Order: sequence, then C-alpha cells, then structure tokens
Amino acid sequence: MAKLDLEFNKNEDAMKLSLSKMDQRLEEVYLGGGQKKIDKQHDKGKMTARERVAALVDDADDFFEIGAFVGYNMYQEYGGCPAGGVITGLGKIHGKLCMIVANDATVKAGAWFPITGKKNLRAQEIAIENRIPIIYLVDSAGVFLPLQDEIFPDKEHFGRIFRNNAVMSSKGIIQISAIMGSCVAGGAYLPIMSDEALIVEGTGSIFLAGPHLVKAAIGEVVDKETLGGAETQCEISGVTDYKMPDDKTCLETIRDIVSKIGSNPSSGIDRIESVAPKIDAREIYGLFPEERTKPYNMENILKCIVDESKLTYYKKDYGQTIICAYARIDGWSVGIVANSREVVKNKKGEMQFGGVIYSDSADKAARFIMNCNQKKIPLVFFHDVSGFMVGTRSEHGGIIKDGAKMVSAVSNSTVPKFSVVMGNSYGAGNYAMCGKAYDPRMIVGWPSAKIAVMGGTQAAKVLTQIQVASLKKKGEAADPKKEKELFDKIKQRYDEQTTPYYAASRLWIDAIIDPIKTRDFLSRGIEMANHAPIEKFNVGVIQT
Repeated sequence: MAKLDLEFNKNEDAMKLSLSKMDQRLEEVYLGGGQKKIDKQHDKGKMTARERVAALVDDADDFFEIGAFVGYNMYQEYGGCPAGGVITGLGKIHGKLCMIVANDATVKAGAWFPITGKKNLRAQEIAIENRIPIIYLVDSAGVFLPLQDEIFPDKEHFGRIFRNNAVMSSKGIIQISAIMGSCVAGGAYLPIMSDEALIVEGTGSIFLAGPHLVKAAIGEVVDKETLGGAETQCEISGVTDYKMPDDKTCLETIRDIVSKIGSNPSSGIDRIESVAPKIDAREIYGLFPEERTKPYNMENILKCIVDESKLTYYKKDYGQTIICAYARIDGWSVGIVANSREVVKNKKGEMQFGGVIYSDSADKAARFIMNCNQKKIPLVFFHDVSGFMVGTRSEHGGIIKDGAKMVSAVSNSTVPKFSVVMGNSYGAGNYAMCGKAYDPRMIVGWPSAKIAVMGGTQAAKVLTQIQVASLKKKGEAADPKKEKELFDKIKQRYDEQTTPYYAASRLWIDAIIDPIKTRDFLSRGIEMANHAPIEKFNVGVIQT
C-alpha cells in the first residue's frame, strides 16, 4: 500500500507540474502581441479581443477557448503569432451556445497567417457541424503579405472562409459580425456575407481597398472614414446594419440580437438528471502514470469522469485491450471506447499488451460503434494507444482486416464523436480511435498527450538502422559513437514533435485541458452537438 501511495503521489506531482507549466505558457499567450500593443488598443478607445469576448458572453469563466496554443512557437522569424492572432471558442449569450471568433489586433494588426486561416476554418466547421450561431468580432489588417502564398489561393485557405459564410447562410446557421477595427480587401466579404453587421464609429472601417491602394490604383486621395467608416457604410452605402458609438454598446447590441434567436429541434440525444461521480476527479492526477510505459487501470480513471462512477460494459471479457462501455456524463448518454493499458491473458491463454489494438479488440470496438449509431448515443474515445499489434501471428490472424473494420465504423459513424488524448496516440491507432482526420466534433489532449506515427525512441531506432544500413552498402564501417549521436538527434526531434503543444499549435487537437475538466468539456461538447440532427447511419462495406 505504501508503494502504491508513493507511486500515486509521484504521478500526482508530475501532472500538477505539467499543469503549472501549461498555465505559465497560457499567461504568455493571453498577452497576445504584448502589453505595449494592448495599451495602444486602449489608447484608441478599443477593447482587446479577449476583453471583447469576456464582455460578450454570460460568464467569461465558462468560455471554452479553442486553439489557445495555435501558432505556439511558430513564425518566430516574424515575431511569432500567439493564438494564431485570433480568439475562438464556445460561450453562452443569454443562455444560447455560440461560436465566437475575435481577431486579435495586438498580433500584427490582426493579420492572417496561414495558421490563422486554419483556425478560423475550424471555428466555422464546428458551427456548421453543430448548427450553432457564430459571432465574428472583426479587427484585421487582412492577409499577412510575406506569407500570402500559404494563405491565399488553396482550397483550405483564406477564400474558403467566405464560401463557408454562404454555406452556413443556406443552412440557416445564424452569423453576426461586428466591425470593430480594420476590415479590408477580401476580408470585407466576411461581415457582409453574415446575416447582420454592426460597425463601431471612429474605429471600425470596411472597404475593398484602403486609402493607399485607392491612390495607387486610380489616383484618388481619400481618408479612411470617408472611404469606409461607420457613417459611410451605414448612411450612404447601406453595407452595414447598425452604427455603434463604442465597443461596449456594440457588444451589448449583439447580446440583445442573440437573445431573440429562436430554437431549433434537438438531435434527440438522451439526457437525464446529472449525478456526480462517486470518485473525485482529482484522483486522476495520481492514477495516471508519469512513466508512459507503466500499466494502469483505465477503468478507475473513467470512474472519475462518468455519472455515479457507473459503467455498463460491452463484451467485457473479450478483446480486453479496448474497453467499450455505456455510461452517462453529466446526465448525457454516451458510449465509451477506451484503450486499456493493463497486460491481460485472453481465454486462449495468450498474453495481450495494454495500449495495443488486437484483432478481437478491433472487432469488438467496431460492433460497439455500430450499436451506438443505431441508438443515437454519442461516442467518446479515450486515447492511450501504441497502435495495432504487429508480427506473424497477428498478420496471419487478419489484423489488417479487423483494423479496417474498426476504421470503417469510425469513419461512417454519424453520431457525435469526441476524442480525449490522455497519453499516446500513435500510428493507425490514432485513426482507429477517432483522431483529427476522422471528424470528431471536438478533440482535446491532456498535458501528457503524445501524437505521432510512432514514439520517439522507436522512430529513432528505425531511422538509425536505415542510415547505418545505407553506410554499410557504401562500404563505410559502422561507428558506434556516430550511431548514438544520430539516434539522439532523431529522438530529440521526434520527442519535440510528439508534445501536446506541437499538436495544439497546428490544430491537431482543439485544446490542451486539465484532466479534471474532462467531464465538463464532454458535457459542453454534447450540449453543442445536440443542436444538430443526426443523419442515418450507413456503415458501408465492412469485411467480416
């Protein structure tokens, strides 16, 4: 027992240290372009993007930010791009759940970097999938010109934003825009393709070409206000719908507009009265091991998250390296698919290693996923997976066929899917467990998350072996010292690329969260998903 307590305390300390580091990094991110830029915004009578979001929502503490770490440690040659230069997330306005997008003018005047475009598209994607209103707080200088080739012309670049505006309008998804600063060139289409547009006097402006470009193009000399200020666009052109005296009034007006939006039919996801777990969520800190190779009891962690700590297991004694269970989270009905990390012996007497997907566990998970689709039960995937089992026995047993069966079930699943990357999420295991490529409504990671084609040590061994073999073919003798240097260099690079910050900076995950907030995240996500109808499930071709 003492050993268990010591191990528990060690794990708890490690997780708390990771969370402390995360909070320190978030504090830096929240400063955006820095205090001087924030002061400059205030001097102009403008709120910052984060202040605008806080004033817009019912409860700033309840705002779930998506992509806070987007752009983290990227674009350093240009001075960085904290949070991708735009704040996105889910917040309630008069009790109505909305997606909010706010350009951060303290970061390169709100200019669009390539990752900014990706983040905006992700916000729109979430609004479309879940049929929730989206609010744009516009304050942007437009495309970041030094990187225009990476943000302007392709399918998932800048122009896709306006295509999505049109698609959302056709689907009846409410879009409201507030022009609270610059809105120029192609970016001018976003607010005007929204249902309604507000503009702030003195600070807001919207035009296809600013004064400098107008002079260069046609020789006309004109100031910003005359060209596209609030008075021009509200009283002369009629481009915008509401003229606002300041940021505060603008945000209050948006709140008033949203308060009058009617409701749509829900998806029909079952919910009853919420019951707290019997086990305190803080137990997760000690139950989840610091050392990623150590086995642990996944069921104990799940019991810290689900209502009454109650799980109804599906095929409990079959395919034991994946746990499939029905449960409730904050009253919502869910189907859980989680990687077991315990080493077990199956009924055939064969040892199966935790975190690995075997044929029987893939078959079980595929069937469970199909069952949840039949019953309109949202799916929640808890990742701690090294991949599918390899070797002669597995190949002869048809691991590829069974793995394909699970991947196909995940791909064709139409109920809302949510993913929580707790630990490893490697290779095809990431795909089978509903990684980003498989359209989870939301995907988050704990500070312990690692996402890659394989672990750093394994990748370094493979690549080192290939390099050594190549040298031997050339007749060069192996040098153990150089081999080790090569191994260490490759491993360091891989280790850096598998961190949750690397994943979050590129939007492979939507956020890094404190493990004890997993239950809150999932409840908010299912509430969001309940706004959209669930399509009929058609599994397609699955080999049996």
